[in-house]
Amino acid sequence: HNHPRDAGQMAVTQRECSSEKAKSAALSFMPILSWLPSYPVRKYLFSDVVSGLSTGVVQLPQGLAYAMLAAVPPVYGLYSSFYPVLLYTFFGTSRHISVGTFAVISLMIGGVAVREAPDSMYMNINATGSNASDAINVDSSMYESLLMCQLDFKCFCLLRFGFVAIYLTEPLVRGFTTAASMHVVISQLKYLLGVETQRYSGFLSAIYSVKAVLSRITSTNIATFLLGLGCIIFLYVIKVLNERFKKKLPIPIPGEIIVVIVSTSISYGLSLSKEYKVHVVGNIPTGLRPPAAPNISLLPNLVTDSFAIAIVGFSMDVSLAKIFALKHGYSVDGNQELIALGLCNFISSFFQTFAVTCSMSRSLVQESTGGKTQIAGLLASLLVLVVVVAIGFVFEPLPQTALAAIIMVNLIGMFKQFRDIPSLWRTSKIELAIWVIAFIASVLLGLDYGLLVAVTFAILTVIYRTQSPKSSILGHVANTGLYCDVDEYEEAAEYEGIKIFHSNSSIYFANSDLYVNSLKEKVVLCLYVSRDKQKPLLWGKYVKHLLSLGLNWLSLRGASRCKIMDLAQCLLVTAIPDCINNTKRPALQELKKQHMVPQSAAKGNRVITLLLQSLDS
Repeated sequence: HNHPRDAGQMAVTQRECSSEKAKSAALSFMPILSWLPSYPVRKYLFSDVVSGLSTGVVQLPQGLAYAMLAAVPPVYGLYSSFYPVLLYTFFGTSRHISVGTFAVISLMIGGVAVREAPDSMYMNINATGSNASDAINVDSSMYESLLMCQLDFKCFCLLRFGFVAIYLTEPLVRGFTTAASMHVVISQLKYLLGVETQRYSGFLSAIYSVKAVLSRITSTNIATFLLGLGCIIFLYVIKVLNERFKKKLPIPIPGEIIVVIVSTSISYGLSLSKEYKVHVVGNIPTGLRPPAAPNISLLPNLVTDSFAIAIVGFSMDVSLAKIFALKHGYSVDGNQELIALGLCNFISSFFQTFAVTCSMSRSLVQESTGGKTQIAGLLASLLVLVVVVAIGFVFEPLPQTALAAIIMVNLIGMFKQFRDIPSLWRTSKIELAIWVIAFIASVLLGLDYGLLVAVTFAILTVIYRTQSPKSSILGHVANTGLYCDVDEYEEAAEYEGIKIFHSNSSIYFANSDLYVNSLKEKVVLCLYVSRDKQKPLLWGKYVKHLLSLGLNWLSLRGASRCKIMDLAQCLLVTAIPDCINNTKRPALQELKKQHMVPQSAAKGNRVITLLLQSLDS
């Protein structure tokens, strides 16, 4: 029996262990609890304040602009620039990324909104803005589609569907985002020209949208076009100056907020909406709206869209977070980022926001202006809150063409990704194919199905690569311990009577045929034997040893077993005395189960080492 004192100590120990586990779980779920108590105020606060205000100044116009992409009233963009940013401060692990509205995600959300609630079902702000006060009365089906998209986003995040992001290779992401940028620019042409056209989504939507704009190009509003063109030129010049003098400027020149302030002032002073029929933002209600629950009946219609949005959002978040973490010497937790992004979207969705992820342009601003922690993001969200609850009405005369200009100029960096094509052509044709397929499929089929096609193609390339393993015959480089491919290195020489076959792949049903054929081809195995039928004749020489190197794993089931058995019988018939497989332990165990190697093969490394040493001597 245990002594009462020992039992008490065990109970105390168990409570301490439980307490430690609970504390560890809390710190993991809410990372802010681990760094906020030790936050160095004197060292970090000033930098975070400057960074937060700078990021908030960029967050405001982008929130308004990307709301147009999402096909919702501008105030929803402000909501989406407040709630998710605030929540990420508590749950995120990156110190530098700026969560909020993002062009690609906003466009994908807009496609969902247009499909589930076409223009005829909800708002239609005319050139005079006379019905701007009614614009906020969005049809419930559109609003519910936005909410359900985020609910489904959260479900995929909690179910850890982020593993699919593994197949979002860099060429795939860059091809996809380049195509998305084309969709975004095409969608903004009507705002830049001041024409009214139907919004399209889905298959060939980009082509239909361009056709619709071209059919109305004679109706271009000259005032709208000139104002938008001026904004584009100004923003581009500011972008170039910020890039050229980034080491000398304490903070980047806030070109976007300057455009918003100046264009709003011009619009208000000259009454552009009434006098020149320039489309403006319209009514922006003051204050925050109460939470509302969605109608789950729309869930079946949104599964595909939600999956695509979740995967794109998560991949953008994690990739950018890892870039900043590597640069500044800290680590990010991919699983926690998945949870954080899901919570940001799930909780915020009840407060009239649309799906968000991190933005590259804002993240660069937050990092380059000296941001040290997510306190900068918190301050940026509070700046947006001030606008929402106090001065949102100031932006009501803001021309939509100015917002279109902001969106277009922000995408210049995306179009530079076309430079990947010549580089990939020189380095990897398969990676180039992934880039091109992702781009073409996303342009023609829409972003959701385009992403599906791109991921499927990427998976097929993985299968192709495993089906086509690289194999070679190795030779010894004199006076060294190196064995290299005899086709690539002239210094590598083969031993008489020995073939050293190397393959860098595992054997399974899909590549067993290719493996056997490659082995026969490389070894030049001749089925004819000498007259005494005891030794095979290869290149006029006797092969006494065949060494198969580099085999990591094999599956001897079904077709693959038949192929390997055929090879073994072939080797037996041609009387090659030793077939030594210098393989990893799993492959050796599988061969021994099938009685295809002797027990001595368990020490294949030693056998081969001794054999080569004897040859050297």
